[in-house]
This record gives sequence, structure tokens and C-alpha cells, in this order.
Amino acid sequence: MNQYFLEKAQAIKPVLNEDVVRPVRIPDGIYCTGDRIVLDFGNHFVGRFFFRVHGEGSHQDAPALLKVKFCEVKKEIEEDSSRYQGWICASWIQEERIHVDVLPAEVAMPRRYAFRYVIIDIAAVSDKYGLVLDDAYAKVTTSAEDAVLTAYQGNAKEMRMDEVALRTLRNCMQDVFEDGPKRDRRLWLGDLRLEALTNYVSYGNYSLVKRCLYLFAAVADEEGRIPACLFTEPEVCGDDTYMFDYSLFFIAALYDYAAASKDLEMARELYKTARRQWELAQENFDENHVVHDSDVLGWCFLDWNLELNKQAGAQFVYLYCAKRLCLLAELLEIPEDITEIKRDMALKKQAALDYFYDREKELFVSGSKKQISYASQVWGVLSECLEKEENIRVLEHMRRCKDAVEMVTPYMNHCYVEALIQVGMEKEAYAYMMHYWGGMMEDGADTFYELFNPGNPSESPYGSCIVNSYCHAWSCTPAYFLRKYNLHG
Repeated sequence: MNQYFLEKAQAIKPVLNEDVVRPVRIPDGIYCTGDRIVLDFGNHFVGRFFFRVHGEGSHQDAPALLKVKFCEVKKEIEEDSSRYQGWICASWIQEERIHVDVLPAEVAMPRRYAFRYVIIDIAAVSDKYGLVLDDAYAKVTTSAEDAVLTAYQGNAKEMRMDEVALRTLRNCMQDVFEDGPKRDRRLWLGDLRLEALTNYVSYGNYSLVKRCLYLFAAVADEEGRIPACLFTEPEVCGDDTYMFDYSLFFIAALYDYAAASKDLEMARELYKTARRQWELAQENFDENHVVHDSDVLGWCFLDWNLELNKQAGAQFVYLYCAKRLCLLAELLEIPEDITEIKRDMALKKQAALDYFYDREKELFVSGSKKQISYASQVWGVLSECLEKEENIRVLEHMRRCKDAVEMVTPYMNHCYVEALIQVGMEKEAYAYMMHYWGGMMEDGADTFYELFNPGNPSESPYGSCIVNSYCHAWSCTPAYFLRKYNLHG
């Protein structure tokens, strides 16, 4: 642990803004065993829940047993957690069984929750009395400052999309940029990069980005490698997960921060850490400057698709981040590094074209089976290995390729929209954004999801939607596209 960087991060830990919110309506009634109370808070929130109850009838002669369930979206209300058999730990399910021994009582729920709906099931009360809900409220938190926001001007759907995207971002802005306030509640590098980009054009909270970058630098291992994510409780700790692309994205995140904030002092302080990710990545290439393929799950992320071969995509992410290291070296006026990085980029770019570009198909292929995927094409375009017109043809051929391995996450869909914009296809980028994130809005989203298949909104890779995250950081970028590039219909 680098104590110097850790102290820098902790010195700018934010004081969270806290508000008290109440449901749209608190229902009247005397509730007995088997009854259900549904509370709708009208929007997605992150925080702690409190309620006040009393008994009506004879004196309470037995505890009240309640099951309290927190739902981010309406379809979660009817999901039965007892049937869950997925591979994500069931402890992430937002349900509590509590006994209220003495009435009246004010109950403080034990955890922080992410929710719009709170469901109170009366699991058991004595026949001698019924339960009355007197009050319910939540103390909700974020480190975002809503007062600094400038309203986005567009048509109704664009303004709603911007609102939902920024709600997603603000609810993930806690004492770090969390990936999801329901699940996993930690700081991931891939999410941070996209959250930070959206933050720069909206909340402008540079201090929170700075804190997160210092935290990652603090938890680099003995070789200097940055983990894919880190924990902040009970103390700061790097995860034991390392991903080729995520470690490299520290470079991109630092460059984006320096370019947006003009804080070159901090960028200079973390430059060696960023450069070290570039140096360590070199170990993954062969003598022909081609990145090694791997069957190890999670060696490189790119997207949540187990069918995806990631060799080509990894090479392109390397080039994308190497360019940003070069730009960072230019900002910091380190000429010897600029020369070295450019020389290496030229070799790896030529290797990428020789090994991964099928000139007949005008598509990028990956792995020993020459797999064609959206991820390989998108990152091939973002790496700028080809000229603009060639990149346009890559994206057009990709859409017509019926066998291409498709995208799964909003994270990868962000990259696709970014690639369209990069080659000047703004109309196509806008139309796709409205199709994909607009599909979540049609599904009733108050915040954008971790995963979304427009053809099957209930799809989950975990075995059940009940552990899906419906407010997830990497989905917040429609606000970035709308505000930075002024995309419109």
C-alpha cells in the first residue's frame, strides 16, 4: 500500500449530502398476517430506511414479524428470492426479516439500500392486534451537487434520457464512484472512466475523480500493477482481480482527468503509475508485437460475453491507452517518453493490421478461430488503426455480419456509440442510443441498468433478475453523449 497516495485520497474524501425523502403516499389501514404494504418513493434513491408503527386492538401479545424488501424497479416486487439459484451470492438480495418486539416502535433498517419501492410484508402478527404504519422515510445520500447542474435542452425524450442518465451517475457518486449502489458497491476502473467522462460535462466534481485515481495508485501491487477494482471498507484494499484492459484504463482515466481539469500537478504525480501500466502490459506481447490470447476467464474484460474472444480487442485497447499515455506525456512535456511510446505504437499497430485485419472481409478477426465480434470491430475503430473511411466500412460490415458475436452490456454499447461518433456517424450514434437506452426507458427505468437486452428485458447472466443491478455506473453515458457532442434527432 502506498501510504502517500492513500493519505492524498483520504484527505479529499467527500462529506455526503443527505436528504430525507418520503413515499408518494403512506397507505392507511390496519394490517394483519399475510398483508402487504407497497411504498413508492417516486424515483430511485440510495440510503437508509426508517419507519414507525403501532398496534391497533388488544395489547400486543406477540412480536410482529415483518419481511422488508427493497426494489429498484417494479418487476422486482413479485420476484421470489427463495427460488434464487444463481451464481452471484444471494446475500446481495435486498431483503430483511425483522421482529418488532414492542409497539409502538420506530425501526431503523440495518443497511444502506438502493431502491424506488419498499415492500413490507406482514409475515406474522397475533390475532389480538393489527399493525398500523404511521410514517416511513429514507435518509438518502450522494456526493453529487444537484444545484450545479445545467438543464439539458432538447426534445422530451432527450431531456428524459439525460435526467435518467444523471440520476444513475448521482446515485453511484458516494464516497467513491461506485459501480452499482445495490451491487457491487465498489470502485471499478472501467466504470470510473465512464463515470468521470459524464461527470466532467455535468456535476464537474473533479475532486471525487482525483480521490479515486489516488486510491487506485495507492493499492497497486508490488510490481506496480493496478487491480481492476478496490474496496473502501472496512479499510481501503485492492481486489485480487487484475485485467489487462482495466489496468491500462488507469492511463486513459488519468489523461481524461488532466485534460478536463487542467490539474497537471496531480497528473505529474501519478504519471509514473500510469506509465507502469504500459510497461507491464508489454509482458503480454510476443516477439511479433501481438498480444497473447488466453482462456483464463477475466484476463481481459471488454464485455460480459463468455463467447467473446478478447485477443484482438486487447491489442486495440492497448493502442487506445498508449495513445493517451503519449498525449499525457505531451501535456507534461516528457519528450523522451513521447518518442518511445510512438515507436512502440507503430510496431503494435502494424502487428494489429497484419494479424487481426481481414482485408477481404474488411473486418477484424480475433483468436485462432478468427472470430468476428462487435467488440473487436468497435475497439479496432477506437484504436485508429485504419483511416476514417476504412473504419466506417468496418462498422457497416459489422452490422451486416449475422455471425458476429454481439454486445451484452451498456459498457460495450457505450464504446459502440463512441466509435460511431469518432468516424462522424453522429446520426447513427443518436439513433442507436435512443434504441438501446431508450429501450430501458420504455421498460420503466428511473436509472439505467447494468445489463440490458432490448429483445429480452428480463434477461440475466446470474440466474435471476433479482440480483441484477438497475442503477449501474457504466450506463450513465447518454448524458455525456448528449452534452458533449450535442447529439439530437
